[in-house]
Amino acid sequence: MSLRARAGAVARNLGWLLASNALMAVLSLVYIGIATRTLGLADFGRFALITGTAQTLATLVSFETWKLVVQYGLAHEGAGREAALARLEQAAVLIEAASTLLGIVVVTVICLAAPALFGLDPAVVPFAAGYAVVQLVTLRSTPTGILRMHDRFRLAALADSVQPLMRLAGAVLVQRWAPGLVGFLVAWALAELMTWAATWALAAQTGALRRICGPRPDFATIRHENPGLVPMLLGANGQSSLGLAARQLPLLMVGGFAGPAAAGAFRLAAQLANALSKLSILLTRAAFPEMVRAIRSASPAVFRRGVLRVAIACVGAAGLVMGLVAVCGHQLLVLVGGAAFGAGYVYLLWLAGAGAIELAAAAFEPILLSVHRAVSATLARAGAVAFQIALMLLLMPRIGALGASIGAFAGSAAASILLGVVLWRYALRHGTGAQAAS
Repeated sequence: MSLRARAGAVARNLGWLLASNALMAVLSLVYIGIATRTLGLADFGRFALITGTAQTLATLVSFETWKLVVQYGLAHEGAGREAALARLEQAAVLIEAASTLLGIVVVTVICLAAPALFGLDPAVVPFAAGYAVVQLVTLRSTPTGILRMHDRFRLAALADSVQPLMRLAGAVLVQRWAPGLVGFLVAWALAELMTWAATWALAAQTGALRRICGPRPDFATIRHENPGLVPMLLGANGQSSLGLAARQLPLLMVGGFAGPAAAGAFRLAAQLANALSKLSILLTRAAFPEMVRAIRSASPAVFRRGVLRVAIACVGAAGLVMGLVAVCGHQLLVLVGGAAFGAGYVYLLWLAGAGAIELAAAAFEPILLSVHRAVSATLARAGAVAFQIALMLLLMPRIGALGASIGAFAGSAAASILLGVVLWRYALRHGTGAQAAS
């Protein structure tokens, strides 16, 4: 397949992801606005800390099995190795199940050791724990990977759209019938369950359930058929965990240093800034299957041109969105959350800047994963997160939530620089991943 054709495939994939996430972004502003105005600044901060902690825990114990399914599944599918593909998908499902069990144990320990977490009323603690368990039970990386491997990005986008639609419906019902922290936790949990069910239902259209329900897999055979699987699995988990830590740790630290009210203002600013970060995540998801295909066939010169085009597009998009945030950010914060949330504008600027940097360097990680440099990418991320945490610990006792925003910006800059250095050194040493793969 030519570079033009691969670029077209990436564009189609990205188009479906953008359509889905544009809907998610618009609806999220509506249901977050309902939540902020119903709960108020402090309770919305508690709600944000609960959901943020649950998401962080789910990411820490889970693995990005979708990358395994795409990375190795494409080769099996292309070679007609149906049995090997089935074993790979079975392994991915079992890995997610193990992650769920581990996470539930951790949630149980946390609730027993710190029942007054976030200053919650004791009656709310079981619902907070229940939401965390639901977040773990509804891990859906594997079915998402199956859809992406088969280029069913339209179906994946449809599945992703279930979550914001269910959250919006839940927020409207909660505001009318059960306004309060518990009501929103229940609504968000039901939305996760519905999204999980929809994702698996759509993945079943590829024949995945038939393959997964086959004979019990032999893990020695799986490792032999998928060389480098374990290092890539650990590397991908490390990158996702570190990436989420860079995004969620500031919120949790703001809650710890400055209390729930400050966390509420910070969370709404982060919600708006995350629209920019999502562009880089979407680009990675859309490009990764084509990166894997292209890495085996493109010449070094063609591959370099493709990477350069992606980088230029990322920088242009980052500049455009950053300009929009600078001009409209304050009004949007007040529109969504009310006047009390306007103070989060200064946080929004720093967090949007962090998202712009991540977007400008969005191509680095998928390229490194495609050439099996997951460990190097993980070490680069780890160094950036360590720098971010150290800077936040230095600044937050002095300037509070603003220190967390500045730390997030500095962490994104450090991650982009370190990932760029790793990729540049690899290119100098091996020409390109395409050359090394050939």
